[in-house]
Amino acid sequence: MKVEKFNPEINKVYFIESHTLIHILSGKGSIQVDFKNYFDWQKKAIFLEKGQYIKFLSEDFTVRRIEFSNDTKFHNPEVRVLFKHLISLGYIDLLECAECETFLSESVLADNSSDIIDISSKQWFWQNPFKASKEEYQVIFDTKAIIDKEYSNQLTSHDLVSLINERGYNAQALVKNKIGLSVKNLMSSKRHKESLKEIAFTDKTIQEISYELGFKDDAYFNRVFKNYTGQTPKEFRSNFDFENRDVFTQDIMELLSKYHTQERALEFYANKMNLSIKTLSKKVQSKMNTSLGQLIRLELIHTAKLMLLEGEPINAISVRLGFEEPNHFSRFFKHYSGQTPTDFKLKKYNS
Repeated sequence: MKVEKFNPEINKVYFIESHTLIHILSGKGSIQVDFKNYFDWQKKAIFLEKGQYIKFLSEDFTVRRIEFSNDTKFHNPEVRVLFKHLISLGYIDLLECAECETFLSESVLADNSSDIIDISSKQWFWQNPFKASKEEYQVIFDTKAIIDKEYSNQLTSHDLVSLINERGYNAQALVKNKIGLSVKNLMSSKRHKESLKEIAFTDKTIQEISYELGFKDDAYFNRVFKNYTGQTPKEFRSNFDFENRDVFTQDIMELLSKYHTQERALEFYANKMNLSIKTLSKKVQSKMNTSLGQLIRLELIHTAKLMLLEGEPINAISVRLGFEEPNHFSRFFKHYSGQTPTDFKLKKYNS
């Protein structure tokens, strides 16, 4: 096991070489994992497996990284739920797991640090995000494991499901019912993610990549790729900017951090960046896979959460964030966070 506290470089791709827990101690802005940007990383224990990557989109992060070198533990099917992500990033919310937070803050350098895996997997099943039994979870994750192995072989849904139906479940219906995606969707998503990695991190030709991923026609691969990303493979390779570390994301996040409580107009940020609204919006979308409006809203929610955790009254928060009425702020907060400001405070104090 290796434990390291460090300040990551902006936009540097950190490849994951073994099962890893990422605990972000401080910072502002967003992180990127496997080409998806995440803004709600505060108070989370993030679990990543070999072959993934993480990138930090500002320069003020302080991170604790725990690498687990012994793979034996991860053969346990109840542990893989933390690492083999289905539809989003794998993490445990520390606001809901006081035992996890205590362990990370007090015991992380001890010899028994791997116990955080047991604590977290226990918490994951308690949360039960897909409302399934443990046996159903094993079928779902067996399906994901086969997808991860067979994604380039162009298996049909029937071929895939026949590999994992020995337990007597209709795996295809179970996956659809519990996570809202078909087996075919999961297979397509895995193939697309691997195509992004090949294009971003290798110098293989587009024809080579399309053939290795099971596409017999690279023109068809180009069309599929553009439907997913809005960019051709060549455009994506250029925009990802693997080597040059473009600081555009740092610049826009610094502006948002400074002005989001006062300014919500896209024109204001476009002027600050010396770009037209259209150009700025397009660049934010291509570089950060989200909209500028969404970034502004996420900054407001983040600031509101910090103020709520510090005990500031809702009336004061609504004024500081520029809402005309406290009930306007409460509706905004619930719409974008899924809970009322009062419920958020109660969850923290009751954890």
